[in-house]
Amino acid sequence: MEVTLVDQTENPVMTLEEVIADCPKDSIIGDNLIRAYSKINNAKYQKIVCSVSGGADSDIVVDICTKMDNNKKITYVWFDTGLEYNATKEHLKYLEEKYGIDIKVEKALKPIPTSCKKYGQPFISKNVSEMISRLQKHKFNWEDRPFEELYKEYPNCKSALEWWCNKKKSKKMCISQNKWLKEFLIENPPKIKISNKCCTYAKKGLAHKIVQEGLYDLEITGIRKAEGGTRSTAYKSCFDQSYENCDRYRPIFWYLNDTKVVYQDYYEVIHSKCYTEYGLKRTGCAGCPFGRDFEFELDVIQQHEPNLYNAVNNIFGESYEYTRQYKTFYKARDKLVDYKLQFMLVPKCKSGRIICNDKYRKCE
Repeated sequence: MEVTLVDQTENPVMTLEEVIADCPKDSIIGDNLIRAYSKINNAKYQKIVCSVSGGADSDIVVDICTKMDNNKKITYVWFDTGLEYNATKEHLKYLEEKYGIDIKVEKALKPIPTSCKKYGQPFISKNVSEMISRLQKHKFNWEDRPFEELYKEYPNCKSALEWWCNKKKSKKMCISQNKWLKEFLIENPPKIKISNKCCTYAKKGLAHKIVQEGLYDLEITGIRKAEGGTRSTAYKSCFDQSYENCDRYRPIFWYLNDTKVVYQDYYEVIHSKCYTEYGLKRTGCAGCPFGRDFEFELDVIQQHEPNLYNAVNNIFGESYEYTRQYKTFYKARDKLVDYKLQFMLVPKCKSGRIICNDKYRKCE
């Protein structure tokens, strides 16, 4: 991979006019670069931290930050979850060389293997895992009963019961958001511990710790609204003020997928081998069962990083199998519903028997 080194001593301070002049003709990119320039160079912020993941969105954020950071106020950090692609680690070195920056490696509060062994394995999504985990702690019986009855029996588990009974204000936060999941859990109660604590201790909790201990006044992340998921829906804009005495800024929050392509082509942003060689569309914790296409990712890992393949199967193997059971279950339920619907639409005689298409044959 060819690397273009940046000599910081010869990298002149850019004015806002120069930023605008050196910008593709895209309103989203232009507006957000102006905002990035004003945020990063605001005298209010003397200590800024930027989370680097090695993913495609993160690459664009790093490119923006290095262009806008006139006074070199930004500290770049990468969270080592204990389960990472070698391609990602190589890419971080590339970013350091290209931009002339140092990326601090921060070890997880508890590595993913440790968290999964102690608390449980992730299943389907963060919200689903959290709700199932709470129900498991209260020794829930996995039965379909009215909320009022269940709440009397499990008075200290209200939130999870609201999820189970579809009583949450937002349908996206209810179990019905995942097709046939309730029916699956009733017929196939989880025999493994389920939890989302691996995310908490490997990333979320670590990020809070770094912000607090480092006394940073601005935190920069690469969250995009268009990517979907819990993270993106938790925010309504690109900026939050005074979060634990530290403001939060998301430079590419409004970027669409097409916007990303325009930016990376114009500024020649190069992504890691996870994208350019492995064929992954997004990266995160390697082999995470939360991924919709985790089977495809497992095939990729097996082909390109066989040692990592063995590791993720040792850690997430039971979750993979339980997820496969669930997918098989809801596909079978979908087929059954389709069959019943087709039967209801078939013409019938007064007796309720199906009318045969053969006009010479009488119904028996």
